[in-house]
Amino acid sequence: MTETLSVPPRNYRAVVLWLAVLYGMVFLMVIIGGITRLTGSGLSMVEWHPLMGALPPLTHEAWLEVFAKYKATPQYEQVNHWMELKDFKSIFLWEYIHRLFGRLLGVVFFIPWVILIRRKHLTGRLARHTAVAFVMGGLQGVLGWYMVQSGLVEVPEVSHYRLAAHLGLALLVAQYLLWILLDLSPKGRGPSWNPRIRKGAWALVGLISLQTLYGAFMAGRRAGWLSSTFPDMNGSMIPTGWWALTPGWRNLVANDLTIHFVHRSLGWLTVAAALAFCAWARRHAETPRQRWAVHLLIGLPLLQFGLGAATVILGVPTSVAVTHQACGALLLSASVFAAHSFSERARSNPYEQAG
Repeated sequence: MTETLSVPPRNYRAVVLWLAVLYGMVFLMVIIGGITRLTGSGLSMVEWHPLMGALPPLTHEAWLEVFAKYKATPQYEQVNHWMELKDFKSIFLWEYIHRLFGRLLGVVFFIPWVILIRRKHLTGRLARHTAVAFVMGGLQGVLGWYMVQSGLVEVPEVSHYRLAAHLGLALLVAQYLLWILLDLSPKGRGPSWNPRIRKGAWALVGLISLQTLYGAFMAGRRAGWLSSTFPDMNGSMIPTGWWALTPGWRNLVANDLTIHFVHRSLGWLTVAAALAFCAWARRHAETPRQRWAVHLLIGLPLLQFGLGAATVILGVPTSVAVTHQACGALLLSASVFAAHSFSERARSNPYEQAG
């Protein structure tokens, strides 16, 4: 039987509100990370102090010391050697906000978690599952520094593999929190469920996850700047040189043209798959939650596709590109919402079971 979580009914609102705030903060963290990446700010802080270092440089001398450390990095020597202190402060700001918000997220998670545990508002599986989310969040911080380190030696760009892992883990934490929220939320009474629709929803989750992975590759390789035309790529639907590397599989992860081409192709496929799923699932939607899941998977893929096209046509402006990334995160959550709504879990009410 599918495992369900339980929480005392009197604590429903507090626990759900706490988890919803955490989900929203992780989502906002993804947006801040996108801005940090697009503004080239991620390598401005060359040291990592996970517990200390919450305060920025407070004196002119402290700023000069931090700037001197940045001047020793490949990014400054090869890319930003023109920067003065005032220019450095502008990129330092976003990376500082990114790291500070990560610390704040840890505090907002851990302190209420301890309080809820001590008051026995979180017990059993729910306590364990939320603890797993906290550990995943901590690993996300470690992975973020591991990513930054890759850009502090020789080539002033972070590894796109590490960037994809960093973004992927953040989105995994968000979906994990969302899943717990959906398990705890009130259910409709006895909707039927179709295993085939559930499998179709999970297939869509997998496809959107793959598209998100290639979005991270696009950002890490700066492949979005390779073509500003759409739907063609500089006059050709299949770009010349897209399969130039040997062995052939390396093109899928190391050829910038191929990464851009695959990301576009997956965009078309995602829209088609989402609309096909919705046409199929809407005939079996019985509850408001299931109907909402269908509606979200009609609108969000089309919006995401349009934002992706606008991003390349306009030359990857930060505002549009970040909105594209945010919409992608929402689309992934919508697919997880659909997978839950059409699963057996959507038929049970854990609060009634908790008594």
